[in-house]
Amino acid sequence: MGYHPAKTIVWTYFYPLWHWGKRIVSDNQIFDAVASIESPLLIGRTLGELGLVKAVEKKLGGKVKVELLLPNPSPTAALNERLQEALAPYTRGADVNIETMDEDSAAEWISALKDTAGPAMGEPGSSTRTIAVSSGKGGVGKSSVSTNLAVALGRAGRKVGIVDGDIWGFSIPTMLGISQPPLMIGDSIIPPVTHGVKVMSMDFFVGDDKAVIWRGPMLHKAIEQFLKDVFWDNLDFLIVDMPPGTGDIAISMSQFLPRAQVLLVTTPQPTAQRVARRAALMAKEVDQEVIGVVENMSWFTGDDGKRYELFGSGGGAALAEELGVDLMGQIPLLPAMGRGADEGYPVVMAAPGSDASIAFDTLAAAVIDKLPRVRTNPALVIK
Repeated sequence: MGYHPAKTIVWTYFYPLWHWGKRIVSDNQIFDAVASIESPLLIGRTLGELGLVKAVEKKLGGKVKVELLLPNPSPTAALNERLQEALAPYTRGADVNIETMDEDSAAEWISALKDTAGPAMGEPGSSTRTIAVSSGKGGVGKSSVSTNLAVALGRAGRKVGIVDGDIWGFSIPTMLGISQPPLMIGDSIIPPVTHGVKVMSMDFFVGDDKAVIWRGPMLHKAIEQFLKDVFWDNLDFLIVDMPPGTGDIAISMSQFLPRAQVLLVTTPQPTAQRVARRAALMAKEVDQEVIGVVENMSWFTGDDGKRYELFGSGGGAALAEELGVDLMGQIPLLPAMGRGADEGYPVVMAAPGSDASIAFDTLAAAVIDKLPRVRTNPALVIK
């Protein structure tokens, strides 16, 4: 057989398109596939929605050239993997070129994005529901409840963020296994994301060899920056891991987030119940709604399958009855849950299908159903 130029052209350039797509696809289809990819910078937002797709060009031979313009050097490996996966039905592969905006362009980009994102956190008209996970004392597991509730809400399809409100004893990043710091774009802080949850904590700004020795005004300013300067981007839920007690931070939170719903954490012990009641009293003083009680460390299931109530029983139910709210969850003791907190794995990953994992899914469903009440005195704040 001799050399046939026409056959060679057909085989080289048109066969790959038939072989990979079984049809010749349009430029619009390929552009839409790229534009639909979720941004690694802002979860819940696509590259097309954010205006980050500069050009998509279909090349002869079945490949596609993609040009992106990003506000910061995003993790290119993860983004390239998403691109290859999205384009697999249409092309033999993609050549990706990523450019980074200069500082002025990035500042203009984030400013325009904020204008379309609705009211800031805590401002009138904001659709974000804030859940303040509180107690009157430390050691009852507020941080553990906060992190696992946030992940469970994310698994239920909600857009979720979490603020580590314990400025002195921060622990949320460790519990969620996150180490990358926030990004600065213009005058906005972009929180890092892990397990589908956006995270903000003092842990990102303080070295391991430093202590936070601050008084009221500095604490107030830190909380303000966490809420106002961070671009949370229209969350469904913001979980706030409150510090123990009813001091400066709790007062500042009540001012910045006057419509927060309070979820009280206690243990089965009557002593913990009595102290948690003080957090409920503060919520009443600032006209915040206590939506329910979570009893942590409710029991331990032994190898024999029997439940052992190591810290007594009834504390959560008694507190809920006293306050006239629901006991929204009972969380069992689980060794895997403790190890997961140290290693950055929420219980749904450390022990999927366990009693504790199921308990947090149930708690998340109860929180979703507990819509905010109409406030009786929206002007009331502590001065």
